[in-house]
Amino acid sequence: MSDISRISGEALTDANLRDRGLAQTGTGKTLVIACGALAREVLAIIRLNGLDHLTLTCLPAILHNDPAKIPAAVERAIDEHRADYDHILIAYGDCGTGGLLQALCDKKGVTMIDAPHCYAFFDGMDQFPDRDEPTTYYLTDFLARQFDAFVWKPLGLDRYPDLLHAYFGNYEKLVYLAQTDDPALTEIAKTCAARLELPLERRFTGYGDLDRFLRT
Repeated sequence: MSDISRISGEALTDANLRDRGLAQTGTGKTLVIACGALAREVLAIIRLNGLDHLTLTCLPAILHNDPAKIPAAVERAIDEHRADYDHILIAYGDCGTGGLLQALCDKKGVTMIDAPHCYAFFDGMDQFPDRDEPTTYYLTDFLARQFDAFVWKPLGLDRYPDLLHAYFGNYEKLVYLAQTDDPALTEIAKTCAARLELPLERRFTGYGDLDRFLRT
């Protein structure tokens, strides 16, 4: 397993994290199994806090387009790596699995972050449930960069733009939960909001509860 400082730029491209995920990275005896959409954030937390006891592996982020497949993919990763690590952490929220991912983690005896999805743990579970924003559409840094792959094309809006209001007519705003203070990403989020014909609200969250989960 390679040290995190030796990860190639190609391995951390959004396209690779979307379609292939990330192989084991690090030398620690606690394995973090994460969504590819969180790879950069997890690695940043490891670097900033000197969490050398953590090793990261990521499943393809594209699994989010078919969340029913996430529990089985996580189970395969747990079974593949369990013998090599002292502890395993699961950096996924429920992510549309209807509680099946948490049930799997309980059965396997591994620890999963307590949140319904990444929007909630980036914003912080101490405040996200109280926001009560059912008519809000959310983006993270990764989803802003991957808007076409995860939103526009899967919904067919590249081919049938007239469906926009059928999908998004009941939303009142787009909230960009920013993990990094990057003006270029903010501009991308503005473009995404304009394409969805929604007003934009930007919230700088940093790494939110993901940071606390990994440092616990």
